[in-house]
Amino acid sequence: MQSVGVYRFPQTEQVVFGTPCAEAVPREAERLGATRVFILSSGTLNRETAVVRTLQAALGNKSAGLWDRIGAHTPRTDVVAAANAARDAHADLIVTVGGGSITDAGKMVQLCLANGVTQPEQLDDYRNITGKGAVREPKPPTVRQIAVPTTLSAGEFGFTAGCTDTQRKVKESYRHPMLVPRVVVLDPAATVPTPLWLFLSTGIRAVDHAVEDICSPECNAYSEAAAIHALKLLSRGLRATKADPSSLAARHDCLMGMWLSMVGSQSGVSKGASHAIGHILGGTAGVPHGYTSCVMLPYVMKWNKSVNADRQAVVAEALDQPGADAGDLLHELIAGLGLPRTLKAVNVTPDQFELLARNTMHDRWTRTNPRRIDGPEQVLEILRMAA
Repeated sequence: MQSVGVYRFPQTEQVVFGTPCAEAVPREAERLGATRVFILSSGTLNRETAVVRTLQAALGNKSAGLWDRIGAHTPRTDVVAAANAARDAHADLIVTVGGGSITDAGKMVQLCLANGVTQPEQLDDYRNITGKGAVREPKPPTVRQIAVPTTLSAGEFGFTAGCTDTQRKVKESYRHPMLVPRVVVLDPAATVPTPLWLFLSTGIRAVDHAVEDICSPECNAYSEAAAIHALKLLSRGLRATKADPSSLAARHDCLMGMWLSMVGSQSGVSKGASHAIGHILGGTAGVPHGYTSCVMLPYVMKWNKSVNADRQAVVAEALDQPGADAGDLLHELIAGLGLPRTLKAVNVTPDQFELLARNTMHDRWTRTNPRRIDGPEQVLEILRMAA
């Protein structure tokens, strides 16, 4: 059957790879005409490493401020505080140095600055509600973002931001094509200070992107080719990084695999239940981004196999073991990296399952899982498999 779809080129101008961020970011700031560069980073990266200090020094008098107080899963209170600080600093460029929560914070700061958001509750108007879209379409940002990722969750290549309302304990989605970073800098050395468990587990998040793209009914030749090579680079690079965390070549493979893992999202390929449940595990149960994929992807594959064994065979071949069970291969990869493989291992207990299942029904990827999910009871089946 002929595939039908649209590939949407992202509003990213450049991806700079293999160049130290302290060289690449000032050069890009100069190219873009920026004179007031505001940096968002994680507190740990700022306090305990030289990455941010070196970047600030390289920017010189173009460095207009630094914010290093963004919590996990991008709480909206933190986002608005950062946006207010960037506004006060008259920022004309946002640079994010950190993992997925920091990248999403940069996207949200762009949205806040463009739409006059100064209080967290104002974000209610711009959140994306499944099946309905946003209450108010956000204005496009004029202050854009350069992203330097230090993990592998790959949000730098998408125009959606996740932001958590901590009062309601719900992670919500915000979208605009211009929220995608204008420039992405892939610097393997910048990832070295990242805790190894975090780097490896977010690598499994990138694996999740590629696997669910291949298994999607909307998979196309372009996205499939990228996802297959992403799996080859990620499986090789993650194992090599585990064996030698100082290997920049291994980390470079991981970063390139992460980039390729997002081609499906840019092609409009829908994800499935691993992503859907993972979103809820993060926002409702506080499970780290990468761990959500570690504990859900193999079980979702097992649950889906009755309807897409042919697509799962493509995953197994990409992992260099044609004919093997793809779910088993993913279990082996995750176990070999020393990462958790059950909900119990990430402190999610059966008494939380019903709430998680109900909340998962509100996630857009639940509706596009290869095997149809009609209600919370089917989500509970998957959660019980992963218990």
